[in-house]
Amino acid sequence: MAIDLVVVGAAIISDGRLLSAQRAEPPHMAGGWELPGGKVDPGESDEDALVRECHEELAIKVRLGRRIGGDWRLSESACLRVWTAEIVQGEPRALEHLDLRWLAPDELDDVDWLPGDRPVIDELRQSRPWHP
Repeated sequence: MAIDLVVVGAAIISDGRLLSAQRAEPPHMAGGWELPGGKVDPGESDEDALVRECHEELAIKVRLGRRIGGDWRLSESACLRVWTAEIVQGEPRALEHLDLRWLAPDELDDVDWLPGDRPVIDELRQSRPWHP
């Protein structure tokens, strides 16, 4: 199937914890938890979109690290692409989310991850990118 929509996500890690964000909208996703990020605009690279989304959603500047996995399917025509990231400027603020939480590796199951993010979280649990 062709991919018509690419969504990018950031596994932002600081002090051994992963940043999770609680969706405010749309209604069927509100309250669920995800990795911060968003849609790639036409003509924009995945990486540029992710840096832009972190700035718009969280008021931070990030430096991207390694990509986690390949294309994580969200639907027949949409996929999620995820990179590790570190904050290089600012403190995350929930500008477009209901809440933000920093989760230690043993707290990853403390939030209700959205279905599209769950396989990525399982991969992060295995790969443990917060360890040097």
